[in-house]
Amino acid sequence: MSITLDVRRAANRRLLTDLDHPRQVFEHLTPNWFAAVMGTGIVANAAVALPIRSAALDAFATAIWATAAILLATIATAFVVHWVRHRENARGYAADPVMSHFYGAPPMALLTVGAGTLSLGGPILGDSVALWTSVVLWSSGTALGVLTAVWVPFTMMTAPRRSENVALPAWLMPVVPPMVSAATGAALIAHVPTGQPRLAMLTGCYALFGVSLVLGLMTMTMIYARLTHGGVPESRSAPTIWITLGMIGQSVTAANLLAAEADHVFTGAQAPIATGLAVFGIVFGLAMGGFGVAMFALATAVTVRAVRRGLPFALTWWSFTFPVGTCVTGLLALGAALDAAPIRALGEMLFVVLVAAWATVAVRTARAAVRGSVFRPV
Repeated sequence: MSITLDVRRAANRRLLTDLDHPRQVFEHLTPNWFAAVMGTGIVANAAVALPIRSAALDAFATAIWATAAILLATIATAFVVHWVRHRENARGYAADPVMSHFYGAPPMALLTVGAGTLSLGGPILGDSVALWTSVVLWSSGTALGVLTAVWVPFTMMTAPRRSENVALPAWLMPVVPPMVSAATGAALIAHVPTGQPRLAMLTGCYALFGVSLVLGLMTMTMIYARLTHGGVPESRSAPTIWITLGMIGQSVTAANLLAAEADHVFTGAQAPIATGLAVFGIVFGLAMGGFGVAMFALATAVTVRAVRRGLPFALTWWSFTFPVGTCVTGLLALGAALDAAPIRALGEMLFVVLVAAWATVAVRTARAAVRGSVFRPV
């Protein structure tokens, strides 16, 4: 009996050593934990988008999607416990001028896993179950994302003025979800009945594209002005500058994936509409891609500067994953629309960078979770 107790005590000392009690895991569980789901799921979705196919790549993508799905279920359950047991803390984070923006992460987590379910879940769940699961995740993620895109800016407009309320890259988090809905909704269009229902789905996705694009561009203008006049984020917040690439990459993805589906909606006399949307996707992708190159270089420079000054690990490191993943899917979608091998090759090379970044952040997160340091208040 004494040996068993000693073993248990030794295990307890190895796990959550940075916490006073295991229950503290739920005490400060902030919404940016869902970024781990986003960053994991986008690896699977980007792998599916690659022009090359192999059994090994499919197995890898399926395993990553399954990991993202498990993470989503686990974090969502823990988040509910957080709200039930630590309601005061939860409300405080929801009202916080910085943390509240990360409430855009839960809907994007739902949408990312939903997209993977449609493309990878069939062999495991069955085609019908995979389709309907994807529909439920897309619908709930879209509804929650639109709500977040309105609710967070509203709270900012009506909250008491604070001197520290300056534009940060995290401000993009609540306005990007509708763009993710537009990009992931493209794959569902073919499963919608032809005629008016399919037209409604396509136009609805373009409306979501417009909502996010306009709000995102306005927000990015404020962020860029703040960065040039007020300096880049320091220390733990430095990686959040990569969030700007999420809007860029996801918008290029959405514009070209939706244009590809327009051929199945606008036929006959309306075929020129599909052609016009395809041209729009290409022109938009090339123009936004140039902007993306500049922001990628800027984000890289800021990150190198932060690393040289000592960049401590934090959940903000997940900003290295999802935004880069959207650039991969954007390049691949644009490359397919143009049938441009160099653009596709660039997307493939960036996929390698994405996998390396994901592996690094995932390992660091797992280690910090075992110690319990990531569950402490920021």
